[in-house]
Amino acid sequence: MHSSTTVRTGSQGALVLAALFLVAACLRPALTSVGSVLGQIGDTTGLSGSALGLLGALPLLGFAVVSPLVHGPAARWGVDRMVLVAMVVLCAGIIIRSLSPLPALWVGTALIGASVAVGNVLVPAIIRRDQPSRISLLTGVNTSVMNASAALAAGLAVPLSLLLGSWRPALGLWAGLVAVAVLVWAVRMRRVPGSETIGAVGTTREEPERSVWTSAKAWQVTVFMGLQSTTYFTLMNWLPTVEASRGVAPTTAGWHLFGFQLAGIVAGLAITTLMGRRAEQRPACLVVSVTMVVAMTGLVWAPGWGLLWILLAGASTGGAIVVALALIALRGGTHGRTIRLSGMAQSMGYLLAAGGPVAAGTLGQTMGVWEPVLLLVGALALVQLGVSLLAGRPERTPSGEHTDR
Repeated sequence: MHSSTTVRTGSQGALVLAALFLVAACLRPALTSVGSVLGQIGDTTGLSGSALGLLGALPLLGFAVVSPLVHGPAARWGVDRMVLVAMVVLCAGIIIRSLSPLPALWVGTALIGASVAVGNVLVPAIIRRDQPSRISLLTGVNTSVMNASAALAAGLAVPLSLLLGSWRPALGLWAGLVAVAVLVWAVRMRRVPGSETIGAVGTTREEPERSVWTSAKAWQVTVFMGLQSTTYFTLMNWLPTVEASRGVAPTTAGWHLFGFQLAGIVAGLAITTLMGRRAEQRPACLVVSVTMVVAMTGLVWAPGWGLLWILLAGASTGGAIVVALALIALRGGTHGRTIRLSGMAQSMGYLLAAGGPVAAGTLGQTMGVWEPVLLLVGALALVQLGVSLLAGRPERTPSGEHTDR
């Protein structure tokens, strides 16, 4: 078995981290850039609110379908090779989505969802494999990079669409970043010893283990993952529309979405301090869940402080995704089991999350007002609060000691 402590030179270690962070930077812009220009997409294509909600949910459905399938190919070809293929497909999906025919919008979005799903599943396993003693820290840094690119994409979408004359090139520009990630990841595979095969082992040679699908702890992590994803993607897709209904200018709403992501970056880094290296993660789970409840309460009953509540909501989602991904790595136990748990948590979690944008679009269109969408997110955060008490609690061995499994 290849060891996760493979000796590398300083330049190789830097290349490994640079490649990992570049991949992280590519996993959200293709998704978060859509919310700010959703109205433009509707005007151009004639899609209804429900159809736009389905468009926003399509990548999440892709996550749900593809995530549990990643383990097999990763075991056969290695995680690094799978990440490279995913980045190539992501680049193609972004380009296709920006083409004029309406079917290209749906096909490109589906390809984006499928490729991002692969990265979502494998990144926690790669972190556990390469940096087992720094899981929480690197998960926090990696997620902050992901949130930073998501923030830029959300904030720049409207200005770029105005500058370039359409939402299509504004969304398509992100293919350039993915192309860079493809090149750097390919160099990593070529120059770092063992990177082409390490990761395939451990999925077939380890001792037989109980299926993650029968593990109560795996389901608790999965539900937590799903609820925090639901609130995040619902707000990312519909928060600008909610603000527009209150008279906020589209460009301003886009920058509020940028602030939402920026707060997530700070919170994602800060939450790692609370998490530390402990198996016990209930305090971190509770903090990120309570913050979302407070934010949605404020947006509904004190809208004059809207930006403050949006920043709090962003801090909640930014911290929650770090906690969720760290829980996957901490509770995985082995490389292979971590990939299986990641596939399960992201498959079922994103299947749950896919209903958020659709339900929000239908609810807002039916009610004629958008406050019920905020109440929906607040209710989901309350459920997440309850689940966090279970997901963050470590299991105990028969001797009474804590275990990360």
